[in-house]
Amino acid sequence: MLRLFTLVIVTVAFVTQSHAAEPQSFRYSIFNGSDLSGWHTHQCQAAASNGVLTIKEGDGLLWHDFRVRDFVLELEWRPLKAEKYDSGIYFRCEVPEEGKPFPAKYQVNLKQGDEANLIGFPLGRSKGIVKPGEWNRMKLHVSGETAEMTINDQSAWKVSGVEIREGHVGIQVEVPLGGEYEFKNIFLTELGYRSLFNGKDLAGWEGAGEEANACWLVEEGLLVCNGKKGPWLRSAEEFDNYNLRLEYKLKSGGNSGVYVRVPKSGNHHGEDAGIEIQVLDDAASKYATLKDWQYTGSLYGIVAANPRVARAAELWNTLEINCRGTSYKIFHNGVKIIDADEKTSAELGKRRQIGFLGLQNHSEHVWYRNVRLGPAVE
Repeated sequence: MLRLFTLVIVTVAFVTQSHAAEPQSFRYSIFNGSDLSGWHTHQCQAAASNGVLTIKEGDGLLWHDFRVRDFVLELEWRPLKAEKYDSGIYFRCEVPEEGKPFPAKYQVNLKQGDEANLIGFPLGRSKGIVKPGEWNRMKLHVSGETAEMTINDQSAWKVSGVEIREGHVGIQVEVPLGGEYEFKNIFLTELGYRSLFNGKDLAGWEGAGEEANACWLVEEGLLVCNGKKGPWLRSAEEFDNYNLRLEYKLKSGGNSGVYVRVPKSGNHHGEDAGIEIQVLDDAASKYATLKDWQYTGSLYGIVAANPRVARAAELWNTLEINCRGTSYKIFHNGVKIIDADEKTSAELGKRRQIGFLGLQNHSEHVWYRNVRLGPAVE
């Protein structure tokens, strides 16, 4: 079972409060208003400026890095055409195969006359709530097999029978059939997750062997290693099975790492040790001849990341680390790069299954944000 911090923590910049009697949740913006950081285009084009995401061309899908299970998606949308417009919002979907424009399901329709209705669910319909041609607000709450929609602060529908348990959120791009749309204020709340960093100080963390502030600090709501010599950053408590999610950014040639299930010493090499998940500027020329298990997302010294999908230095990357028994699944920038256990790699059977979380100090500048922890995914 996941062992949670006893402290109540508030998420970075996007306030999410938790109390003992309330479910944990983590709310954050998945659109920064200025570019498509964290989003992928499949057979389409989109642009961002002045807080608005605009669909430009293509038949395809705009999808976000992190896969979600139970969540709340909030956004505002409006079509740019006065009539014959068509788009949609996908949830718990897979990325379409090359040559296919759209996922199979699930889609909230944004087509004229069918706005905000759930395709394939007769009870997932409403009328008279959407304001045609204007900005409209959507709040989609999906938990287990249930999906519920609120439009412009009015309850629209609630259905059961959502069978797929996990997948991406995305925006359908269907420009040839009137898909020029604008979107803004896009927020995602991951239910069952809690913040491990409050954006103000190092509460819940400690320096390993010396004061953390020798090299770790908080700047503009970000958790930062300033590149000076000092300790690695260790969680105040130990954890066993969990799903850890975070975002990181490196300078050119940067190097860091995420420790999972390590002992208090931080040992991540050999029997009864924890594991380091590598964080590296993979494209730097000085790393051209590394061993394959030394690149970002790899279980260092054990299993190599494949494929390698690190973004360029100075750009934000997303990382998801799922630990369950001897099984490890790693998603990097929305792509599964590790799926291993002791059956595929015997070394994993020798490693600890409980321990501290940690962020490595490699005496180089690195930034972290949106660090949160939830239950392990099967």
